[in-house]
Amino acid sequence: MLDYDKEAERYDALRGGEPRAAAAAAAVLSLVPPGARRMLDIACGTGIVTRRLAAGRPGLAVTGVDLAQAMTRHAAARLPGAVVRADSRRLPFTAASADAVTSVWLLHLLPTAEDVRAVVGECARVLAPGGVYVTTVDKAAAHNVGSDIDAVLASRPRSAARDDAALVETYAAEHGLVPAGRSRFTGRGQGRSPRRAVADLRRGWFVTLPPGDPRTERYAARLAELPDQDRPRPDPVFTLRAFRKPA
Repeated sequence: MLDYDKEAERYDALRGGEPRAAAAAAAVLSLVPPGARRMLDIACGTGIVTRRLAAGRPGLAVTGVDLAQAMTRHAAARLPGAVVRADSRRLPFTAASADAVTSVWLLHLLPTAEDVRAVVGECARVLAPGGVYVTTVDKAAAHNVGSDIDAVLASRPRSAARDDAALVETYAAEHGLVPAGRSRFTGRGQGRSPRRAVADLRRGWFVTLPPGDPRTERYAARLAELPDQDRPRPDPVFTLRAFRKPA
């Protein structure tokens, strides 16, 4: 897994910057009830999406939460006084204290199914009755855009999809949440070029191909043979699922 403290300085630049953040925030807000007044943005990272969530809905107070110290430092610069450093599996908020909770690009990073279940459970705990939990699902699948890069990487070792939509729905149901909608948005600026894919390989983006592993270099060599080394392939399209806590 990437070291997100080290990743913080270049995180936004490598992931589509403001255009991607705008698309993500708009899609999340489309699933949040109009009357919501308190939102927690879990795993807020640099706060680039969190800031847009706060600006995009008048009267909505948004608090960002992240575990990585460098990420929270960046987020706090964007949202002074509205960022908390905490583990998403043990949120430092009282029960029923939020009208909406979001976790964008988090569940796929968690190491075990129990960690995912714990995060979903915490998000359900802090939701007030009638509140909505919004999360990305099936992130890895979103990056498979049918490109020549995907064809090269198709045979790579795979890890379990912790954010599989059916699993997340099951965990949500265990904590009393019911399906409440879905949306999709384009990860603008995230379409990889072959050269970018090689760089991502070598910095540990693909967790089953660690930096320095001979297999990693074999895939890197094949990617380096593709044409148009600096031409980005299509952007991924991410999926959001919403779950409501019954009143």
